[in-house]
Amino acid sequence: MKSWGTVWYAIRAHVWRVSLTACIWCLWGGVAFSSVHSQGGLPTPRGYVSDYANVLSLEWHERIRSVCHELEDRTGVEMLVVTISSVHPFAHAQEYGIRLYEAWRIGTAQQERGILLLTALQEQQAVVVLGRNLLSAIPQSTLDRLSERHLRPMFQTAQFGKELYQAVVMLAAEAGENTASADRRSPSQTGFWMNVGVVLLMLFVLWRFTRPERKHPFQRWRRGEYWGTGQGGFGGNFGGLGGGMGGNSLS
Repeated sequence: MKSWGTVWYAIRAHVWRVSLTACIWCLWGGVAFSSVHSQGGLPTPRGYVSDYANVLSLEWHERIRSVCHELEDRTGVEMLVVTISSVHPFAHAQEYGIRLYEAWRIGTAQQERGILLLTALQEQQAVVVLGRNLLSAIPQSTLDRLSERHLRPMFQTAQFGKELYQAVVMLAAEAGENTASADRRSPSQTGFWMNVGVVLLMLFVLWRFTRPERKHPFQRWRRGEYWGTGQGGFGGNFGGLGGGMGGNSLS
């Protein structure tokens, strides 16, 4: 027959195991809760793809991530894809997306070249949030086609992986093409205006040199205009020419 001491020891050991298990579950739950609800009710990023709604298979997850990674490597545009169960406590996916874009500082290191594609399952809403320097690269007409071809059908067919992948490819192609075109135009335009400025400066200097009053006054001496003034007339005229050249140099 067990003594009361042995029974009490067994009870204490059992209580300790239960308490330890409860603490572990509390810690795990706290980490999960903080991961999803940090930053004022917003989740924390998981890389290029944050599938909080668990709608993407590993294959589609990797394919989407690969497109986003390649886009940033080639163009510097940062694109993130996020799925969530609900936009709560926000009223609409657009508000949620803007807050998430700002909280995660998407595209900040890329000079405001960021893209966020957000999908909310419960509300059946999908939005695209663009950085300031991508508004001209991805116009509203492109977003309308994106919604019509991929985002709206996505909620009807529940093929989230396929439709999100195709949407990402479409956004990446548009952003990559227009961003590269803008980068190519900028140096050429700068060089063009620099060449124009150099030509205008050369024409101005040539005009200054060839004006009648800037020519050597020898012809005027022969007509008697400078007769008797000696080198004073020549010296004064040369001083004027020097002043003109100095002004051009400073400008």
